[in-house]
Parts: sequence; structure tokens; C-alpha cells
Amino acid sequence: MVPFRQFLLKIHSRCNLACDYCYVYQGADQSWRRRPRRMELPTVSRTARRIAEHAAAHGLDEVTVVLHGGEPLLVGAAHLDALLRELAGAGPRVRFSLQTNGLRLLDEPALLDVLHRHRVAVGVSIDGTRADHDRHRLLPSGAGSWARTAEAVRLLGSAPHRDLFAGLLCVVDLAADPVATYQALVDFAPPRIDLLLPHATWAAPPPGVHRRTVPGAPPSGEEPAPYGEWLIAAFDRWYDAPRRETGVRLFEELSVLLLGGRAASEAVGLAPVDLVVVEADGTIEQVDSLKVAYEGAAGTGLDVWRHDFDAAAAHPAFRARQHGLAGLAPVCGDCPLVRVCGGGLYAHRYAGGGAGGGFGHPSVYCADLDRLIRHIAGRLRAGVAKVARARV
Repeated sequence: MVPFRQFLLKIHSRCNLACDYCYVYQGADQSWRRRPRRMELPTVSRTARRIAEHAAAHGLDEVTVVLHGGEPLLVGAAHLDALLRELAGAGPRVRFSLQTNGLRLLDEPALLDVLHRHRVAVGVSIDGTRADHDRHRLLPSGAGSWARTAEAVRLLGSAPHRDLFAGLLCVVDLAADPVATYQALVDFAPPRIDLLLPHATWAAPPPGVHRRTVPGAPPSGEEPAPYGEWLIAAFDRWYDAPRRETGVRLFEELSVLLLGGRAASEAVGLAPVDLVVVEADGTIEQVDSLKVAYEGAAGTGLDVWRHDFDAAAAHPAFRARQHGLAGLAPVCGDCPLVRVCGGGLYAHRYAGGGAGGGFGHPSVYCADLDRLIRHIAGRLRAGVAKVARARV
């Protein structure tokens, strides 16, 4: 059994934006409609106790608690402070992080005091330039949210709050220029950037791509790979900078894996999954990206009231994602890049129900990942060769 080290808590199940690509509200799973709006303190307390039990049982002296939503800061400063106090006393040392759209930081400044008090690392979602961001990340009124989000990012990056700033998350959009997107993000001087492929499946392909069948063999290099090409352009801009401007998680993890290292990510590589989700009502679920697949895809039938996290770790759905190479599709096993790609994000492998469906397939971004990984490998080889020549 692989113990959980990351606990993602959905502390608020609603949002103050209406993003058109949201995998929670626009996805196949609409279970959010049946959830309470926020995680109440008895649920937080029970979850904290379960985390303490799990950490003690597996000798974990530190765990990570990720506060998520919806929009987690909708809980308000007082409730956020109370739940963080409860979780901080769980037993092991707790590292807190939070993913937000940033707007509440402007509306309720007291939230920043709470975040400082508990040393919460804060990531903000912003999709590059104003035009690209406002194409998708909308206020309920239908107006764009870039101006307010950018103000929140600048606040977070200012001297008084810089120690909270964990980085920026941007969803890749083929309609956006990759270099302009990267430049718009790096202009905020983030410590790290996360470039996220839109959550999609073979049954519901990503925007701009029409893929009707899963591959029967590893990519030949001739397949269309628009997301791979987009990421290559962004990689080259990042890699060729005269100095290190920021970290880019995907590029760094792929580089580490290509150099024989290990990446702590479920998006690439073969490391076993160590993250579990607790919904606002105490339901224990798998990673929430699975909500793009079908209603109930992330479900386990477990909750913190009746079950401990060992029961979740032993659940077949979690065990299926901890088999490494043996748990991948046969076509993945024949691919020379499998230990780097890792089959891609689990949710992206879904091919619908019925015969030939399920998650036993490569990522819907298989060709894109293949193109990107080979490009990065080539750049790394050239870089090493250049250094070697310089030392002769």
C-alpha cells in the first residue's frame, strides 16, 4: 500500500467565475450540485483526525494539505483561519497550499493575514494575456476577469506578500500565441508556472483536436500534435532565456525524467499516486480531474465519517493507479518514452464506456507528449554536447 502524502480538500464547492472550460462545472460529473457550499468545521475536524491516523500508521512526519474548490477563498477569512488551525493540529507537520482565482484577495484583505499566519503557499490561475484570459475566464456577468486577476497577482507578488506567492497556473489554449502567453506570465515574476493541458478524453477530445480512436501503436512522429507544438514553442522561449526567469513545472519534470531522475507528478512519469481528495461533505474521492470522464468517475463510496485513509489507499481505484508500468496500456509498454511520459494523466486516458472503453489507453495527448519529450531530449543532448566541447 502506498500511503497518501497529499490531501486535497474541497473547502468550497462553488465559484465566483464562470470559466467555459472548467472540468468541475462544465464536465461530465455534476456531483458538485449535491455538495454543501463549504466544508464545515466538524468535517474539517474529522478529516484532520483521519490525516493524523494515516500519518501515524505510516510514519509520515510531514504531509501536504491543498485547499481547493470551486474557489476556496469564498469560505471567508474567519472560516479559513478556523479550518487551518484545525488542520495544523492534525499531528504531523502540515504544509499548506491553495489554488485560487485571486479575486477574493482584493475583496477581503483579511484573507492575506490568515494566509500569512499559516504560511499557505498560494497559486493563482491566469491564462496569459488579457485577450486570451478573457476569452475563457469570465465573471458571472460575462465580463472578462483578467484585470482583477492581474491586480491580485501583483498584490501577491508585492514585497509584503511575496513569501506567499507559489506561482501561476495557465491552461494551454491553441488560439493563444505560446510565446506571448509565456511572456505575459513571466511579466508577473512568478516563482513557478504550471502549463496545464485542457482536461479531455478520447470520448471528448481537447479543443482543436478531432481524435476518434485510440492509437494502436506508439506515435510515428507524423500525427498532428498541436498541443505538443504549442508547448515546444513555450519551452524554447523558456530554455533559451539568457537567465532563469522562472520554473516551468512540466518542462522541469520532463527534463529530470529524461536525465534519469524521478518526478513527483501524476501527469508524467511512473511515480505512484499519493494524493487523495476530500469533498466538502467529507466524501473521499480520487483526483478531481476524473470528473471530465463520466458521472461518478472519481467516486470511491468512502467518506471520512465511516472510513480511514488506509481504506481509500486499499481501494481498487487507487491501487489501479499505483501499478507503474504494469498498469499502462500495451501500446505504452512498447514505447521507448514510457518512463518519461508515464502514459500521461490518468483522466486523459479515458475512451468512453462499453467495449474498448475505460482508462486502459494512452493519453489523448499521446502524440503531443511524444513530440514535446523528443524535442526536450534533443535540446538537452545539444546542451550537454555544447558544454562538453567548451571544456575540451
